Amino acid sequence: MSENQYPKYFQPEIECASREELTKLQSERLSAMVKRCYENVPFYTQKLDELGIKPEDITSIDDLSKLPFTYKQDLRDNYPYGLFAVPNEELVRIHASSGTTGKQTVVGYTRYDLDGWASGAARAIVAAGGHVGDKIHVSYGYGLFTGGLGLHDGATKLGATAIPVSSGNTARQIQILQDFDSDFLCCTPSYAMFIGETVRDMGIDPKTLTVRGGIFGAEAWSEEYRQKIQELLDIKAYDIYGLSEIAGPGVSYECEEQTGMHVCEDLYYPEIIDPDTGESLPDGTYGELVFTCIGKEALPLIRYRTRDICMLTREKCSCGRTLVKMGKPHGRSDDMLIIRGVNVFPSQVEHVILTLGLEPNYLIEVDRINNLDVMTVKIEMTPEMFSDTVRDIEALEKRISGTMQSVLGVSAKIRLVEPKTLARSEGKAVRVKDLRKI
Repeated sequence: MSENQYPKYFQPEIECASREELTKLQSERLSAMVKRCYENVPFYTQKLDELGIKPEDITSIDDLSKLPFTYKQDLRDNYPYGLFAVPNEELVRIHASSGTTGKQTVVGYTRYDLDGWASGAARAIVAAGGHVGDKIHVSYGYGLFTGGLGLHDGATKLGATAIPVSSGNTARQIQILQDFDSDFLCCTPSYAMFIGETVRDMGIDPKTLTVRGGIFGAEAWSEEYRQKIQELLDIKAYDIYGLSEIAGPGVSYECEEQTGMHVCEDLYYPEIIDPDTGESLPDGTYGELVFTCIGKEALPLIRYRTRDICMLTREKCSCGRTLVKMGKPHGRSDDMLIIRGVNVFPSQVEHVILTLGLEPNYLIEVDRINNLDVMTVKIEMTPEMFSDTVRDIEALEKRISGTMQSVLGVSAKIRLVEPKTLARSEGKAVRVKDLRKI
C-alpha cells in the first residue's frame, strides 16, 4: 500500500461527525456521567445537593453551565482515591503528577478509559501522517508521568510499532533512530531540539534518517521553535496536548494544517470561561480552558479548570475534521511552571525550603540552555549560615537539591546567596523569573 492509500483518519465516524451527531453523543454521555458521579462520588453528591441539582436535571450538553467547577485542590483534598467513581478492582492503571506539598495528584483508569485515551493518541499519530506499520520512537518518560505510555498505547492501538526508548542518553536515542528506521519521534519539544542539535554536531545528515514526523508536547513552544526543529531534523513537527487529570497526550492534537489542535470532544468536552467570573465565553475568545470528562469511568471530572489560557473554534478544518480546535495555550491563570514536561509550583519549592528550616526568601530562575530547561533556585542564607565554611554551604546546597528532586520530580540547581541580596517587594513577591524564549 502506497503512502497516500493509508486512511486519513483513525476514527472518521467521530473525527468527521456532524455537529448534530457530536452534540447528541455529548449530551447522552454527559447525562450518564453526572448520574454516575452523583451515585458514586460523595464529593459530587454533596456539591450537586448544595446547588439543588439532581442527575435528571442534566439532559443536554447545554445544561453543563448548571454544574459546579472542579479544581486541582479538590483532587488533593480527596487524595488518593476519593474522587474515583469505580471500585478499586475495576482499575487497571494508576498515573500521578506532583502536588504543591509533595502529595501527588492521582488518576485512575479502567480498561474503557485506557482504550479511549489510546484512541485519542492514535488519532494524533494518524493526523500527523502516521499509519499501520510505522515505527513510533517514544522518548517521553515512562512511569507515573503520562507521556511515555500515552503515545506507546496510541501506537499500539493504531497497529503501528512502538519503540519504548524513554528519555535520556541522547547518543543512544540517535543510534536507535538510525538503526531501527524510526518513522516518528515523540518527546518534549525541547528534547527534540536537543536531539536535532546533537545530530548536527555529530555530522549526521538528517536526510539520512527515516524519521518524517515528530509529535511533541508537555511544554510550551513557539512557531519559531517548531521551524527550528523541522529544519534540524528535516521533519514536520506536530503539537499534542494532554494533562494528567484528564488524560495524557491525546486530549487534543494537530493535523497536517498545523493551525491548532483538534479536541477529542467525544471524550473530553471543552469550554472557555472567564477565569475571574467563571462565565462562559464565545468561540474565538481567549479565556481559561475547562474540561468535562464525558468519556471516562474511573475519574470523570466535572468542569475541571485547567488554568491554561487559550481559545476554541468550531469552524470545519480544511483537513476534513469537524472536532473543535483549540489554539496553543497562551499562558496560565496560575503560577505553575512546566519544566521538562513536569508541573512545578513555586509553593512546592517554598514547602521544601520551609521543611528544611530555611527562610522563605527565594527566587526561581528558569532558563533554556542547549535547548533543555534548567531551573535554578536562589535561597538567602541566614546570617548564621553565612558564617559557615564553604564546604558546609556546598553540603547544604546538595542536601536541598536532593530534597527538591524527590518532591518535584525534576532536578534543580541550588544557590545559597548572601542575606538580603534578593529583591523585596511591597506587593506580591516576585518568586519566578522565566528566562526561556518560547
